Amino acid sequence: MKFFFIILLIFLNHSLLSEIHINVDISQQRMYLFNQNKLVKSYPVSTSSFGEGQIENSFKTPLGKHVISELFGTNVDKNEIFVNRTLINRKATIIDNSIDTDNDFITSRIMWLKGLEDGKNLGGNVDSYSRYIYIHGTQEEGLIGKKASHGCIRLFNHDVIELYELIEEGTTVNIKL
Repeated sequence: MKFFFIILLIFLNHSLLSEIHINVDISQQRMYLFNQNKLVKSYPVSTSSFGEGQIENSFKTPLGKHVISELFGTNVDKNEIFVNRTLINRKATIIDNSIDTDNDFITSRIMWLKGLEDGKNLGGNVDSYSRYIYIHGTQEEGLIGKKASHGCIRLFNHDVIELYELIEEGTTVNIKL
């Protein structure tokens, strides 16, 4: 009986987590976190300065349904820099002004997106996962709320850390205009 109760508890917890989903509204430069279709939290974001699109090497933010396929950054200090999803043990200097630097540092946390729509954001030269499309922190916090990324979805570092704790691999993400 105790074993059955533990299995039931695990199933219920997983069911509740699977009710969590994210909507990114590019026109508003906002991300919305929902649990059981109730708004839990809203975050300002920065999507691509090149606009919206699916094509590889376009540096555009892809549209459509995605899933968080991999997470990087558990217990990493705020503002730490990742290169190729590897922590380099260097903190970024946060820029609070509206300045676009030559660097596109990925900081604090990474949530790697995989497209779910074949031919739109999955497969071939439109594959979001192969394009390394992430939700991540940035050193250019002064640009949050404006289109400034190279295709990814940027958040303030404190927001990306908070979001990372609220979601799990398999969380769905819908990106729309």
